[in-house]
Amino acid sequence: MNAFIQIHPSDVVAVALRSVSAGETVTVGGHTITVLEDIPCGHKMALTVVPAGSHVIKYGYSIGTARCDIQPGSHVHTHNVATALTGAGDYTYEPVAIPDLTKEEPKTFNGYRRADGSVGVRNEVWIIPTVGCVNAIAGQIAVAAQAYKTDHIDGIYHFTHPYGCSQLGGDLLYTQKLLSGMIRHPNAGAVLVLGLGCENNQIDDFKKILGPVDEERVAFLICQDEDDELAAADAIMKRLCAYADRFRRTPCPASDLVLGMKCGGSDGLSGITANPLVGRVCDRLVAMGGKAMLTEVPEMFGAETVLMNRCRDEQTFQKTVRLINDFKDYFGRYGEGVGENPSPGNKAGGITTLEDKSLGCIQKGGFSAVNDVLSYGDPIKANGLSLLQAPGNDLVATCALCASGAQIVLFTTGRGTPFAGPVPTLKIATNTDLATRKASWIDFNAGRLVDGMSMQQLSDELLNTVLAVASGQTVKSERLSKAELSIFKDGVTL
Repeated sequence: MNAFIQIHPSDVVAVALRSVSAGETVTVGGHTITVLEDIPCGHKMALTVVPAGSHVIKYGYSIGTARCDIQPGSHVHTHNVATALTGAGDYTYEPVAIPDLTKEEPKTFNGYRRADGSVGVRNEVWIIPTVGCVNAIAGQIAVAAQAYKTDHIDGIYHFTHPYGCSQLGGDLLYTQKLLSGMIRHPNAGAVLVLGLGCENNQIDDFKKILGPVDEERVAFLICQDEDDELAAADAIMKRLCAYADRFRRTPCPASDLVLGMKCGGSDGLSGITANPLVGRVCDRLVAMGGKAMLTEVPEMFGAETVLMNRCRDEQTFQKTVRLINDFKDYFGRYGEGVGENPSPGNKAGGITTLEDKSLGCIQKGGFSAVNDVLSYGDPIKANGLSLLQAPGNDLVATCALCASGAQIVLFTTGRGTPFAGPVPTLKIATNTDLATRKASWIDFNAGRLVDGMSMQQLSDELLNTVLAVASGQTVKSERLSKAELSIFKDGVTL
């Protein structure tokens, strides 16, 4: 294995593929250099003199500016590089040529075709509270309803959250849109919507946001209206489970798939292994007519122009500009700088600035054109790649992807995380050490890219894994509780 990789020919830094000790002599990118300091795996080493105040180039773009003169062989990290990010900006549409994505041989999976034409990769029965006050009752209903589970129902689950009351305006709307997306989700064969009765999120008002539903598939229950809400719910659940039991897996084209893409606990290899691998699978799905979503808007800061210039037209470009600037304004309203990232774990793994993190993060979007931009909670409509408004927080962003229609989330990680999203959340390790140590968390090892396997080999394997999961193969996180919905909050609490 090489000690370092120079990602782009114009880069002034290289990334360590293993821990390298001071005094070692290495050759990378045409440079033969004696390493001046210990460089941990995933961290950066300077290839040339980087003068104070000049841009530090990685991925072919600036990841910040040098705080001081940096000598070849030096460790390049937070101690000598500063972010150059500022607030909302002006952007110019400079479209780039989108690579011709090779047409893929059509593939299929075995999914559940719903009455509205959508396809689920699971056939579950869900209980969705309109307000956190009924979380415990939702749990009781779910336990009792296990008596109605059949071999054709993959699970009966209740979801909890603390919202739905004491919210106003746009903050309440975020909750309503997230819950609406969950109720519409095709992985749910049937849904019980459970209210209390006195909450801000009144069911009659909520129905206006939700829109028309199939009354065989979706039922509503207001606990305060029932003398015995558990008995009333039990009768409803018996009916809903009988409805969900009608569905069977049938062959569906891969074009029916919607993938959500997320990273968390990223390290210095994220932008070299797992994220580009997911990007390759994203491109291959798009070539088959499928849909994919990229979110984590704050982790586009510093890389936003790459996405903007891939927008399919001027209108989509302007929507992307609003997406970025609105999120920067959100930071500003709370007195926070837009560069308040990476996390401590990211830094320990070798990510230095938000620009560094963002340029690695967007690799998950491959090279496809950006075809649409979605507001939080909006359902995905356009084929190809869409950008979704949501923060970088792992749980909030994953739930947002689910609510917008992702049947599976591809989650890349360099440090590991055990959480489970509402839909199958397939964990992809950036490095072999993590995949080995945390085999109970990790489903796929992208670290093999630096161990000698080719991108084509691994993208074939990951794509086949996605199709297997869509056909019913479980992922590690499905063995854990997925009962909690994390909802984006932006407003006062009464």
